[in-house]
Amino acid sequence: MPAEHMPSRFIAILLSNRPCFASKKTMSNKTKVKWQFEADYLQACNCDYGCPCEFEAPPTQGFCQGIGAWKIRRGRYGELKLDGLGLGFAGHTPGPMHKGSGTFVAFIDKKANAGQRDALAAIAHGRAAGMPFEIFALIASKWLEPHYVNFQFKLAGRNSSVKIGNLVTIALEPIKNPATGTPEQIRVNHGTGFIFKEAEVVSAKSCKATVDGERVLNFSWPARAGFVCRVKYSN
Repeated sequence: MPAEHMPSRFIAILLSNRPCFASKKTMSNKTKVKWQFEADYLQACNCDYGCPCEFEAPPTQGFCQGIGAWKIRRGRYGELKLDGLGLGFAGHTPGPMHKGSGTFVAFIDKKANAGQRDALAAIAHGRAAGMPFEIFALIASKWLEPHYVNFQFKLAGRNSSVKIGNLVTIALEPIKNPATGTPEQIRVNHGTGFIFKEAEVVSAKSCKATVDGERVLNFSWPARAGFVCRVKYSN
C-alpha cells in the first residue's frame, strides 16, 4: 500500500530504519495468497471513551492494552472459505502504538480446520499482507503462539459482546449521559483509520484478558473505550 494511503501516524514506522522494523518492510512485495473478508468487529482498550489514538493523540495512560475480535461473515483465503470463523487478538505496547515494541497474541477459532487455521494465522501475523494486520506486524516485537479457542459472539449493535475461550471477554454497552443516565449514540468517522473507518463509540463495560505466561497481557479495564462496527479487509 502506498505511503500516502497509510494512516498518518504509521508512516514514520514504514520509513524507520530501526532494525526491528527494517526486516519487515518488504513483506508486501512478496507474492501472497489473495485473501479478503467481511466481518463484525468488537474492540476494547484501556483508554478513555473514544480512544485518543483515533485522534492522533497519545494514549490516555501512556501505554496501550487492548483486545479485538472479528466474526467473519464472508471470507476467502485463496479458494479456502473462512465464513463463520472467529479471529481475535490481545496486545500491549509500552507507549503509543506507533513506537512499536508491542507484545501480541492471536486467537483463532477452534472449529477451523487445519487449512483454515493456517490461513487465519498467516493473516493475523501479517504474513499474508493486507491491512490492518500488516500494521500489527510492524508494531509487534513479540508474538506469542496462537491460541485455538471457542468464540461466543453476541452481536447486538452497541450491546454486543464476545467471549474468547477463557482468555478474553469484551462486553459493550452505550455510553451513558453523566447527568441523566440515558444512553448516548456516538459515531466516529476516521477516514485514515487502519482497523476501521467508521464505528459506534461505546463503553466497554468488560475489557479483560488473561493470557498465561505474559504479564502485560493480563489486564482488566472496565468502563473504558469500546467500538463496534462492520469491516472489510483484503490484501
